[in-house]
Amino acid sequence: MLVSWNWLKEYVALEMPLAELEERLAMSGLNHEGTQEVGEDLAIDLEVTSNRPDCLGHMGVAREVSVLWDCDLQFPDLHLPSENTVAESEVPVRIDAPDLCLHYTARVIRGVTVGMSPEWLSDRLKTVGIASVNSVVDITNYVLMETGQPLHAFDLAQLEGPEIVVREPFEGETFEAIDHRTYQLNPGMCVIGDATRAVALGGVMGGAATEVSAATSDVLIEAADFAPLPVRNAARQLNLHSPASYRFERGVDPEGIDWASRRCCDLILDLAGGTLVEGCAEAGGHESARPPLVLRFSQLKRILGIEISGETVRRILSALGCREAKCDAHAVHVDAPSWRRDLTREIDLVEEVARIHGYDQIPEDVGVPMAPSHRSDVDRVVASVRRVLTSAGIDEAMTCSLVPLSWCQKCPVWTDIEPLLSEMPMKGVLAEATQKKFGPAQYLRQSLMPSLLESRRFNEAVANPVIELFEIARVYLPQQDEQLEEESVIAITSGRGFADVKGVIESVLTVLDPSVKLEVADIKQSFLSASESAELRVSGRRLGVLGAVSEETRRAFGLRSQTIVAELSLTVLEQLAELVPQHAPQSQFPAITRDLNLIVDEVVRWEQLAKSVRTSAGSLLEELQFQSVYRDPKRDGQGKKRLIFSMRLRSSDRTLTGDEADQLRTEVVKACCDNHGATLLG
Repeated sequence: MLVSWNWLKEYVALEMPLAELEERLAMSGLNHEGTQEVGEDLAIDLEVTSNRPDCLGHMGVAREVSVLWDCDLQFPDLHLPSENTVAESEVPVRIDAPDLCLHYTARVIRGVTVGMSPEWLSDRLKTVGIASVNSVVDITNYVLMETGQPLHAFDLAQLEGPEIVVREPFEGETFEAIDHRTYQLNPGMCVIGDATRAVALGGVMGGAATEVSAATSDVLIEAADFAPLPVRNAARQLNLHSPASYRFERGVDPEGIDWASRRCCDLILDLAGGTLVEGCAEAGGHESARPPLVLRFSQLKRILGIEISGETVRRILSALGCREAKCDAHAVHVDAPSWRRDLTREIDLVEEVARIHGYDQIPEDVGVPMAPSHRSDVDRVVASVRRVLTSAGIDEAMTCSLVPLSWCQKCPVWTDIEPLLSEMPMKGVLAEATQKKFGPAQYLRQSLMPSLLESRRFNEAVANPVIELFEIARVYLPQQDEQLEEESVIAITSGRGFADVKGVIESVLTVLDPSVKLEVADIKQSFLSASESAELRVSGRRLGVLGAVSEETRRAFGLRSQTIVAELSLTVLEQLAELVPQHAPQSQFPAITRDLNLIVDEVVRWEQLAKSVRTSAGSLLEELQFQSVYRDPKRDGQGKKRLIFSMRLRSSDRTLTGDEADQLRTEVVKACCDNHGATLLG
C-alpha cells in the first residue's frame, strides 16, 4: 500500500519526523517497506496484512496515526445528502445472486464534462502509482485510495436498460474488460449486466463497452460489497487482478459504501460538473448485528505480563472506533467499528491494546504464566507410523487434494459415492499428458492410491531405481445424507513383494500395540489383482486394503513394473494404539529354530495356516517367519502349493531341549494337517 505524505496530511497532523512515523507504524503492525520521493511528495510503502483491509486507504492509515499519536482526525465534509430512494432513481438495481454481492448502490450524474484531471489530483495518483486517465475515472481511483472502497463509473448511454442486474454468467458468456481482452466467464463469477450482456465483472474490472471516455456525458457510479471468495476465485481463474479485487478479496467496510459513493459524486460535480439525479438505487445491504466484545482487564496482566489501567484501555479502544456499551471495574463491553472486521474475540482486543500501548512498553523479562504443551495422541501415532515407514526405507510423499474424476472411480477403497466437485480446479498439479488423459484435477480425492501411482509413474519415467512411497493425509468421503466426512489415511506404494509390504504394516501394528495381530480376509476390487489382494482387519475392524495393482490399472496409469499398494485408516490405528510405553523383559535363554515345508491346497491362505501354528505352539513361539511359496504340479499335484516357514522357539524361564522343540514341531504339523489338510514335506 503506497501512502502519499501530502495526502495523509489532509486528514491528520504529521508533526513528527518521517523516520518516527515509519518506525511507529511498523511497530504497530504496518511494516515499512521503503519511501521514495515522487515530485514534491513522498510515497511511503507500507505492508498491510490481510486482516487489516481498513488500512488499504489513506483514511484508514490516518486513523492509525491519530490513535498512535493521540491527535485529531479531520475527514472531508460531504455536501451530498444521504438518500436511498430506489423509486426516484432512473436506473433500478436487482441482485439475482445474493451470495456473490451483499450490497449494491448506483447513483446517476447527467451532463458531466469529461476532461483532464487537475494537477493536484493527477499528482496524488501518480504518487501512489496510478496513471491519470480522465477526470471521472481518476476520481473513482482517488476515492478508492482515499477510503479503501472500490468504485466504478459506467457510461450511462452505453448501458442497455432498463436496469442493472447482479447475476452469475450465462452459459458460454464472454466479457471484454477495459484492458480490451476478452475473457470466458465461468459459473460462480459475479457479473454486472444490463438487459443483454455483461458490462462488468463484479469486484474485479469494468467492461470496455461502457468505459468512460471524452464523449461521455452521463455516468452511473457503482459502489458495492462483493463477497471475497468469488472475487478471489474469478481473479485467479482469469488471471485478472486489480486494485479493486485486491480490496474486495480482503473485505470492505459495509457501512462505508454509501459514504464513498457520495464522496465520489461530490468530487465529480465539483471537477466535471453535471447534475446529480435525485435518489440512489440500492439492493441488498442487510447485515446481522455483530455481537459485542468483552475485554476482562485481568486478561491483560495474564497475557501481556504488565498492568494497564482500565482508563487507558477504554481510551485506546475508543480511539480505535470501538463504541463502549458497558464498563465496570473488571471488564469493558464494546461494539467493534464496521471497518474492523478482524475484531471478533477478546484476544483481538488484547492485541489492539498491546500494539497501541506499545510493544516496547513490555519488558523482555516480564513474567507470563505458561502452561506446558504436549503432543496430541493423533500426533504421537502419526510420528510412530512415520518412523516405522521411513525406517523401512519408504520415502514420504505429498500430493494434491484435488484429482481427476476417473481416479476416484478407479480406486473406490472407502466409498463408491460420487466425489465432490471443487469450484476452482487446480492448475499445474498434473503433467499436461496426464491431465489430457484423465481430465482436470477438480474433485476432492477419496483415496491416496491414484496420486501415489501417478508419482510412481513419474519416477519410473525419469529412471529412478528405487520407488518406495507413502503418504499420510486426508480423504474426503461424501455421505448419503449429503454430509462430508474427512478420514485420515495412510497409503503405500512399493516395488517389493506382497509379503514384504504386509510385514511393514505388521511392524506398524507392533509399534502401536504389540498384542494386536493383523487379520486378512478376501476382497474383490477391480484395481487389485485377484490372486494377491486382501482386506486388512484388526480386532474385527476394517483397517484397509493391501494388494498388487491389477494389470488393467497398471496400464491405465502407465506403470512399467509390478506394484504393491496399501491404504490404511489412521483412525483405526489411533483407536488401537497403546501410547503408554510398555516393557517386556528379554529372555536370557537361547532360542531354537525349526523350519517347516508343508504342502497345502491352493485356496489355503498363509494367514489361516499361521493362525493354526500360533494356536498350537502357544507361548513358546517367539516368532513365526514366512519364507516363500513354491508350486510344483508334477510332484505335488494340481491345485497344490508349498508354504515354507520357520518358527523361533524360546522359553522365558529355562533352556528348551531339542526333544521339546521337536515335540512342539510335531504338534504344529498335526494341527496344520487336521485344520488345513496339510502334508509335511521332507
